[in-house]
Amino acid sequence: MSTDAETPDPEAVDQPFWLSPASFWMPTHYPLSAWFTHAPFASWLVDSIRPRRIVELGTHLGFSCFAFAEAASRLGLPTTVDAVDSWEGDDHAGFYDESVFESVRTVVEQDFPRTVVLNRGWFSDVRPRVADQSVDILHIDGRHGYEDATEDYEQWRSSVADGGVILFHDIAERERGFGVWRLWEEIAEPGRSFFFEHGHGLGLLAVGDIRYKPISRLCGADEETAAKIRGDFSRLGDRVHRQAWLESLPAELDRVNALAHERSLQIDQTAAALEAERQYVQTIKASTSWRITAPLRAVGKLRPHRA
Repeated sequence: MSTDAETPDPEAVDQPFWLSPASFWMPTHYPLSAWFTHAPFASWLVDSIRPRRIVELGTHLGFSCFAFAEAASRLGLPTTVDAVDSWEGDDHAGFYDESVFESVRTVVEQDFPRTVVLNRGWFSDVRPRVADQSVDILHIDGRHGYEDATEDYEQWRSSVADGGVILFHDIAERERGFGVWRLWEEIAEPGRSFFFEHGHGLGLLAVGDIRYKPISRLCGADEETAAKIRGDFSRLGDRVHRQAWLESLPAELDRVNALAHERSLQIDQTAAALEAERQYVQTIKASTSWRITAPLRAVGKLRPHRA
C-alpha cells in the first residue's frame, strides 16, 4: 500500500490554517514559567513568519526564549533569538540571585549556542545595539506596569521590520499593578491584531504591511473562527502545562524527600536530647546525695501549702 495514500496532503484537505504540525510540538525545556500555555502558538508563529531575528524583552528563567529557539531549530531556520534581561528581577517577578542567569546560560551553551544571544542589561541600554527594521518578532514581557510597558513599546517598536509582529504578555492581568492591558486596549487595531485570554493573556500586533498570509488570516478572523483558534491553542497549551507539571515532579519529589530527611534529623536530635535528659535524671536519682536527701523531700511533700 502506498505511504502517500496513508498520509493526507495538508494542501488537499480542509485543514485549519492555525493547526500546522508546529502547533503540536512539545517543548524540551520546562523552567518554571507563566508562559507554558503559549508554546504551541510560538511554534506556529515561527513557522508562519520564518523570522530572521526574534527579540525578547524579559527572559527570566528562559522558557519562552527556548520555545522560540527550539521551533526555529526544528524548522532548520537561521534565526537569531536575542534575549534581553537584567537577570536581577523586579517587584513583579521577584528578585533573585545569580543562579537564575547561570541556569539560562547553561541551556543556551548546551542547546542553542548558535541561535540565542544573551544580552544582559536594561532594555533601554540594549536598544541602541539593535538596528531599526531588523526584528521580525518582538516579544515584550518585562515590567508589567502601564508606564513600563508603554516605554518598552515606544522604544522598541521601530526595531520591528515591516510585516513583523509584536507580542505582549499579561494583557489579561488587571491586579497587582499590572497595566499591559491598558496599553493593549490603546494600540490593538481590528484587522491588525489578535489576542488570547489564557496563560495570563497574549496579544499579537502586526507592524506595517501584513506580508504573511497566516498572520493576515489570524488578524482578520471573524468571531466564530477567532473563538475556534483561541479554543484550540488553549487546549494545546494545556498539554504543555501538564507536561511541565510532570517534568517538575522529580524535582518536587527531591524537595519533599529532602524536607522529610531534614524533619527526620530534627526528630532524631530531639529524641537524643530527651534521652540525654532522661539519663541525666537517672544518674541524679542513683547518686548518694539523692538517697540521703530522700527523707527531706518526703517531709516537704507532707507540709501543707500556704494559701
